[in-house]
Amino acid sequence: MNRKTMVLTAAAGLLTPALTACGSAGGGGAGSGAIVVGTTDRFEAAAFAPAPFDPAYAYDAGAWNVLRQTVQTLMHTPRGGGQPVPEAASDCRFTDTTNQTYRCTLRPGLTFANGDPLGPEDVKFSIDRVLAIKDENGPASLLSTLDKIETKGEDTVVFHLKTPDATFPHKLATPATGIVNSKTYDARKLREGFEVDGSGPYTMKAEVKDNQLVRAVFSRNTHYKGDLKPQNDKVELRMFEDSESMGKALTDGSIHMVSRTLSPAQIQQFSATPPKGVKLVPLPGLEIRYLGFNTEAPVVKDKAVRQALAASIDRGKLIGKVYGKSAQPLYSLVPSSVSGHVNSFYNKYGDGDPQTAANLLRQAGIKTPVKLTLNYTKDHYGDGTAAEFEAIKAQLNATKLFDVTVQGTDWADFRPAQKKGDYAAYGLGWFPDYADADNFLAPFLEQDNFLGTPYANSTVRTKLIPESRRAADRNHAASAIGEMQDIVAEDVPVLPLWQGKQYVAARDGITGVEWSVNSISDLQLWELGRGVSG
Repeated sequence: MNRKTMVLTAAAGLLTPALTACGSAGGGGAGSGAIVVGTTDRFEAAAFAPAPFDPAYAYDAGAWNVLRQTVQTLMHTPRGGGQPVPEAASDCRFTDTTNQTYRCTLRPGLTFANGDPLGPEDVKFSIDRVLAIKDENGPASLLSTLDKIETKGEDTVVFHLKTPDATFPHKLATPATGIVNSKTYDARKLREGFEVDGSGPYTMKAEVKDNQLVRAVFSRNTHYKGDLKPQNDKVELRMFEDSESMGKALTDGSIHMVSRTLSPAQIQQFSATPPKGVKLVPLPGLEIRYLGFNTEAPVVKDKAVRQALAASIDRGKLIGKVYGKSAQPLYSLVPSSVSGHVNSFYNKYGDGDPQTAANLLRQAGIKTPVKLTLNYTKDHYGDGTAAEFEAIKAQLNATKLFDVTVQGTDWADFRPAQKKGDYAAYGLGWFPDYADADNFLAPFLEQDNFLGTPYANSTVRTKLIPESRRAADRNHAASAIGEMQDIVAEDVPVLPLWQGKQYVAARDGITGVEWSVNSISDLQLWELGRGVSG
């Protein structure tokens, strides 16, 4: 979810007639066998992504959703959200007053799915491995406050932190700290391909075609000991080439549920006139979309240009034209439903105000129109992305202050180019690692940040981020969190656009749908069952 670049949309041709027939849901919620969940997420083992499901490499929402079913973590986020609770651990807590020493006691009798015993040394091995490999696309930056790990006896792990970090329990609930077996994972090398095993509620069998995953079958792990309570014995995650074909499979009964990603048009259609036997379920969501900037690129190096862009874009009109009820305007990196949110961009620029934009450019002596290319990825964020960037272009060009073109690129080329600084302006999205304001700010503003941006603010890095993390009561972090949002609005290294709403659709007879995806977009397949679903 780099973190956490939402998930790749599947390439054309993945859904073959043979795949559709094999493992067919056979009439929606009725019958037995695997519960089949559709997705447009794409997983490819290639040179740019050799190990999609290795916890030391995986850092996107789709890959994490596979890992959450298979690789256990010490903590997990409860089904309704909130503070993390023990999972592979029986108890975890800070043992000092400064939030720098965190101790976990493991559940008794833990084993990996193959029966190998699991102990404190496995936890240490797994997390040390992520930090040792430190893949540039991986989640090592999430563990930046971790100093060292100590094991004690047969059941205790102690984490010593470099600086106070009240958010550390949340990090232990992410697949970045997933526990793996040293017999199947090398301490210094990625595990290439699609194999994944651990001690989670399921084992996973991958079906691969042309180096792309087309089906993942999750079977209940009989050795599992943890806090989760699977409501099924088998779930199949089936990949589709696009939202349209996935929606058709749901309505004709070939699959039971769809998670990611319904198109805006489908959400509108399923809401107004749902197909027979299908229900649309709205869920809380914390996905955000934004424009990022290479602040050293000549065209946007002067922050007045970035500020003028912030003043010019009308988020309400953008959403109304492209996303409808599936999104809402966002005026900060922190979503409106997360504690500490401040409407910093609205407070400074309003919304869709070309006059303010013109004044900013004039005062800075910027010649207009400013010629700018907005880059986006064609195959990563769903069906609305191209239309979104065309709408942004139209808005900006209508001001006569900008001369904007847009350029779409496949993710395999887009992400490396963005990280290298080839794009002056680009579109990305973010699914949070955990539902705390820290995770919407620090990954963009710390030294080893997700964007690879040259932007640096010493007040944020040396004072405000550490200050916010010292607060065990997260309400006490509000002042530092608010100040960071105001600094982002002033300097505009990123420009927030909208906050997404989540929807899943399922056939009658499938239970647990309302718990199957939580607010941070974790896919919780263990919640799905069969019966009367209301």
